[in-house]
Amino acid sequence: MRQRVFLLSPAYAGGLRAQMLMSDRAQFELARRLRSTDLPTVGEVFSFLSGLYFRGKLAYAKAFAPELSGGGSSVLVITPDRGLLAADLPIGVADLRKFAKVDIHEDDPRYRKPLERDVRKLAKQLPAATEIVLLGSIATAKYIDVLLGKFGDRLLFPADFVGRGDMSRGGLLLRCAVDRCELPYIPVSGAIRKGKRPPKLEPRRYT
Repeated sequence: MRQRVFLLSPAYAGGLRAQMLMSDRAQFELARRLRSTDLPTVGEVFSFLSGLYFRGKLAYAKAFAPELSGGGSSVLVITPDRGLLAADLPIGVADLRKFAKVDIHEDDPRYRKPLERDVRKLAKQLPAATEIVLLGSIATAKYIDVLLGKFGDRLLFPADFVGRGDMSRGGLLLRCAVDRCELPYIPVSGAIRKGKRPPKLEPRRYT
């Protein structure tokens, strides 16, 4: 089986859902866990913050990520200030508050330096043939600036992402995960990053 690592773009940690989750008064399960010793994972927290988009990315990556021959996680999340974290790594309210203070922008060193550090480390650890699949936007520089320089033609993304917005991507990824239908990938380098909007997905309910 081909070696492949999925990189998931982060959820926004500075919005109303994050404020609700971090509130000391919040009593729903995820908020209580965030303040307890039974910490939720990065994936759980970002799925709550982002809703369908991150939920779809996480479900898809878990469905199709192979086990790496050298060990380690094949589903990694880009974070605002801690570089790449395994999607199943537990985090607490202090971590989320730090995330909320950092702007995810290619020129912000608080974001860029940890990401560059972990990308260099990952590039050294992985066999040369390992594919890196970005489940996130390639239309902006905030991810591509760092990733493309280190991974080159190994950096791929789903071809079906072109022209879709966040919600459409999330819905597409979620149904692909449920249907066990992996999307085709193409190199980021040289790709058309903004294209014609595809037809809307047919509505589907998930339980």
